[in-house]
Amino acid sequence: MHTARVQHQPRLPVATAHLGEQSVPYVFRVGQDHRHEFSHALVARKYGIQTRDITLLPIGGVARLERMPEDPRQELWVAIAGPLANVVLSVILLVVLQLTGGLKSLADLSLQSSSFLARLTMVNITLALFNLLPAFPMDGGRVVRALLASRMEYTRATHYASVLGQVMAFILGFIGLLFNPFLIFIAFFVWIGAAQESSMVQVKSALGGIPVNRAMLTNFATLTPTDRLQQAVDLILSGYQQDFPVVSGGRVVGILTRQDLMHALSRDGVTANVASAMQQQFETADSTEMLDVVSQRLGEQPLHTMPVVHNGELVGLVTMDNVGEFLMVQAALEQSKKPNSV
Repeated sequence: MHTARVQHQPRLPVATAHLGEQSVPYVFRVGQDHRHEFSHALVARKYGIQTRDITLLPIGGVARLERMPEDPRQELWVAIAGPLANVVLSVILLVVLQLTGGLKSLADLSLQSSSFLARLTMVNITLALFNLLPAFPMDGGRVVRALLASRMEYTRATHYASVLGQVMAFILGFIGLLFNPFLIFIAFFVWIGAAQESSMVQVKSALGGIPVNRAMLTNFATLTPTDRLQQAVDLILSGYQQDFPVVSGGRVVGILTRQDLMHALSRDGVTANVASAMQQQFETADSTEMLDVVSQRLGEQPLHTMPVVHNGELVGLVTMDNVGEFLMVQAALEQSKKPNSV
């Protein structure tokens, strides 16, 4: 069973160690962020999508899914699961407060002077409203994208949702200048998130349906485990390749990165074997895999190079620079097809 890994901010233990009137609401909110993000993860798992990890940030949390659902209806449910969980708990808490006499009116809800249940209710209401703002990377932005994607192409839907998010960021920033400087930070966060989401979807769309063997590097050097590090040094100085697949018996057994090479040189000198410095934990791509999937995997791993294999034998390499160059070529070719292009 997959279990999401929760990453806490370094200063969180400080907040929990000294509980005062100002820190208690923050601790409440962190607990609700846990539940909010796990709600996303649970619904995503229903659609066969695993959650890699959950990161708690000063202004909320982020559940990092393996991928977003391609069906707009599924994305809608995944996106709205978090705020819906906050709304449901808020309603339950309000009912309990009314039955126990702990709340005479909604005007009594406060993070500073209310009872524990009233504070918890206010935290959940605030989280639900904040996350439903129609702007990436908040849940409301994904809800807008899902609704638009049910009526138009996914990339266009993402573009419109991103533009709406940046408009929201501008409004928040303007309000922040007048009343609350913290809103400027949130506006910056929203603006960057909207731009990144649009860019990511455009890249995925451009690479979709293209097999990796159309973009992989085929002119590259390899090493063997018994080669001396001097051989790697000579290859780096005589060309542009930075990472080298290490091959033994026709199979890839490791990758020697430039960084690992430098560390090994400073430690053991040029006479050490490549096997002593190479990375043995690495991923490979099949030559028939789609480039968008491979580029996503490449971006999530610590190594910058991924060997491409066919029937177990090395046939190419894929790097992020390689993918970027392929995108530039594709964009130039698309431009040449437009009328009146210069």
